[in-house]
Amino acid sequence: MKKIITALLLACLSTAAFAEVKNTKNLPGHYYLQGIREVGSELLLGKDGKFQWMTSYGGFDQFAHGSWHQEKDKVILVSSPQAENPAFRLFSDEEMRVNKPAEAGTWVAITGVPGLGPIPGIEVRFESKSGKISDAITDKNGDAIIEMPESEEWARAALRKGKSAWQWFDIPAERRQERLAAFASLDRNQARPVPFEKLPLQIEEDGLRIVDDSVPARLIYVKQ
Repeated sequence: MKKIITALLLACLSTAAFAEVKNTKNLPGHYYLQGIREVGSELLLGKDGKFQWMTSYGGFDQFAHGSWHQEKDKVILVSSPQAENPAFRLFSDEEMRVNKPAEAGTWVAITGVPGLGPIPGIEVRFESKSGKISDAITDKNGDAIIEMPESEEWARAALRKGKSAWQWFDIPAERRQERLAAFASLDRNQARPVPFEKLPLQIEEDGLRIVDDSVPARLIYVKQ
């Protein structure tokens, strides 16, 4: 009799748990973090299995994107690593914050993510109109600087990370005149380290709770 009662209880518990998990087809959506002051955090779960995540505290912002999936009663966020060959584009006129040209005899290429930060370690190839070529790697400020005779005119620039393929850009007339151009990465992770590789979130009745024993408060993402 005891074995039968135990089996029935286990069956009931399993059925309840299954019902709770099964009722998670509406997981995709826009979530906001609750339970902590002065910290803003948002989570967007897409129906295509992709996610976007951001947290802001004071003047420090963090971003992550990647894929998500469900494992029983948890949502697992898996961040995309930094791209080995990130794509770039020229900064728009509105994004350019540098108001003065490069010093005479130098050319400057800047790499970064607008509004987020610089990208160091990008190799830049400078090519003049006459065909003269010079290479430099961006420093911690995202600047690659070379010396070039004032008689030379900047024509093109190419960028790459590591030994990936070069991405070539024609330098606009205004940028040629100022000997300074800026290039934005389409991969936001290039500007800052990925804040997490994998983040589990407990599925609860009122939202998705961060699973971390070191956090004293109950931090939960609530769907809006």
